[in-house]
Amino acid sequence: MIEDQDARILAYLQKDGRATNQQLADAVGMSTSACWRRVRALEESGVIQGYAALVAREQAGFAMSAILHVSLERHDAKFVDEFVARVTTRREVLECFATTGDADYHLRVVVQDMAAYNRFLDEFMFRIPGIRYVRSNVVLKEIKTVVALPF
Repeated sequence: MIEDQDARILAYLQKDGRATNQQLADAVGMSTSACWRRVRALEESGVIQGYAALVAREQAGFAMSAILHVSLERHDAKFVDEFVARVTTRREVLECFATTGDADYHLRVVVQDMAAYNRFLDEFMFRIPGIRYVRSNVVLKEIKTVVALPF
């Protein structure tokens, strides 16, 4: 469980990952040295995995986003391992979740346009052994996209 002070630090860093230690310490009501120690401890424990810029997908040239529902023929380790290994190497795949329900996996994919999406399916997804089906839902409009956890 995350302590209250750590939760305040994490909430602030999720809003402004470029904040200086002084700004962060002031915002969460701690001394700079105590704040620095807590941030370092959160990094070393793996709670903070890294820092990144949030990029506007469409403005960066990725006009199309889709959710793929993927089901495997069999759940043999060979097919599962190969599927996971291949999917994790593709830059277009932003997220991949093993799920319950009708599909075994749900992927969030971004590409430049429909032609790129078609190539992604034809040249990659449809060539992975052991896939029973791939169903696509093209994202028409993003209503809410949040990466910050609700501290």
